[in-house]
Amino acid sequence: MYRYDEFDAAFVMGRTAQFADQVKRRLSGEMTEEQFRPLRLMNGLYLQLHAYMLRIAVPYGTLSAKQMRMFAHIARTYDRGYGHFTTRQNIQFNWPRLKDVPAILEELASVEMHAIQTSGNCIRNVTADHFAGAAADEIIDPRPIAEILRQWSSLHPEFSYLPRKFKIAVTGAPNDRAAIRFHDIGLQAATNAAGDIGWEVWVGGGLGRTPMIGKLINSFVPNEHLLAYLESIMRVYNRYGRRDNKYKARIKILVHEEGLETIKGQVEAEFAEVRGGVLSLPSEEVDRITTYFAPPAFKVQPATKIDVAYQSIIDPAYGRWLDHNINSHREPGYVSVTISLKPVGGAPGDATDKQMDDIADIAERYGFDELRVTHEQNLVLPHVAITDLRVVYDALVATGFADGNTGLITDMICCPGLDFCALANARSIPLAQEISRKFAEPKRQAEIGELKIKISGCINACGHHHVGHIGILGVEKKGGELYQITLGGDATEHAAVGKIIGPGFEAEQVPGAIETLVDTYIARRQSADETFIQAYRRLGEAPFKEALYGNA
Repeated sequence: MYRYDEFDAAFVMGRTAQFADQVKRRLSGEMTEEQFRPLRLMNGLYLQLHAYMLRIAVPYGTLSAKQMRMFAHIARTYDRGYGHFTTRQNIQFNWPRLKDVPAILEELASVEMHAIQTSGNCIRNVTADHFAGAAADEIIDPRPIAEILRQWSSLHPEFSYLPRKFKIAVTGAPNDRAAIRFHDIGLQAATNAAGDIGWEVWVGGGLGRTPMIGKLINSFVPNEHLLAYLESIMRVYNRYGRRDNKYKARIKILVHEEGLETIKGQVEAEFAEVRGGVLSLPSEEVDRITTYFAPPAFKVQPATKIDVAYQSIIDPAYGRWLDHNINSHREPGYVSVTISLKPVGGAPGDATDKQMDDIADIAERYGFDELRVTHEQNLVLPHVAITDLRVVYDALVATGFADGNTGLITDMICCPGLDFCALANARSIPLAQEISRKFAEPKRQAEIGELKIKISGCINACGHHHVGHIGILGVEKKGGELYQITLGGDATEHAAVGKIIGPGFEAEQVPGAIETLVDTYIARRQSADETFIQAYRRLGEAPFKEALYGNA
């Protein structure tokens, strides 16, 4: 895991002291809210519907038990006893008092964390596959490159005031678990004909009011030239990205309006000028950073397989957990464990201070002191010995986070919605809770199988509704809340944007509408192995639309 060097420590402490002075001037009245706004946004502090919200960066989703305990401490001391893990692999605190924010940031700095560039028109927190460095299907651990990108992008003088916010995601596996095609820049590990490992570069993806799938701008960029190539993309965007209309300011609009070939030509022209210069990335530097992400001291394990069927007979709840929350590991005898933050009736992504403390203890004892935040609002223990699975499960039962529902219908993504967000048109959390309760029965969830529901309270799509197999978007109509349903979205390597299939529903109608869609899928699927998204691609929208709306 990366550790701050002297520059990092001085940089974060300097910014913390600077912001403390800015907060002091705001509280004294020397500075108006309008003057304070750009300064607080540079430090991850938003003004939400009812209070300030502080967003803390978790670079590439990786953190230690000590850092998780700090989150618990902040929740307990400065907030209302909980935190919210987000789709950017960050954590948000929804109720900090402005006068306490400098103290929060100072305490975060003591465990090598900060809130810099978690908001504003800059390069945001770089996200990554939550199984990075552990997954059996991985070509290369992407975290060293993600860390290099973090260092390159932090306070970059040319990219501090971009036309709009900018998001980068990285994956080292062919199976995309980082949604790279829905980012401004997405990087996927690739191998050339000589066997060298480099990066596919995708550009122009994104969600929001104009969802678009990224386009492949370069099929192979070696490590040595990656920074130069990405900087070339950023320069083109910074020069030509629209600043007259924030709704058309993202790079996806630039790529769409100018065309990929035009943008590629401009990028290549920039690249020709900077390649081979100070932006070259020596292999020694990559190797140096990579040492921070060395694998833990794995031991030869007596057990290398899990008899899920047998365990399901002995203890059905444990069997479900083994079946759905375990991911294969590159090291024999180990697995990665997903901790579902989606208990039945809970608010997706929320964890209390005690739950965070307990999870930190589990990570320290059984997970080599390492945790990950996923872009689907769960947590991961990346390295757990198979022989420790039962004790880990029992410990999670005590936390309330032992649901074996990862990837199932109750494992929903959900934004904070109108309960917190000033931009939202509708509530998201109560809807997610109702759907969760409706499909709480484990037998029913197993019958349905893999199904990803994602809910957003407004068109900004923080709940990623566009890429849900079933997406739910809250809209405002005549002063009331209405919910549109989309079908067919997919955030994986089979990227697709969901399609609105008809008029919206009142909040109380949505769980029943979801049940109708599920029943239609079960009745029409070719076998129990055909997932919802597979059935939708085969059948199209017609049978689902007819089931919801009849022949109207």
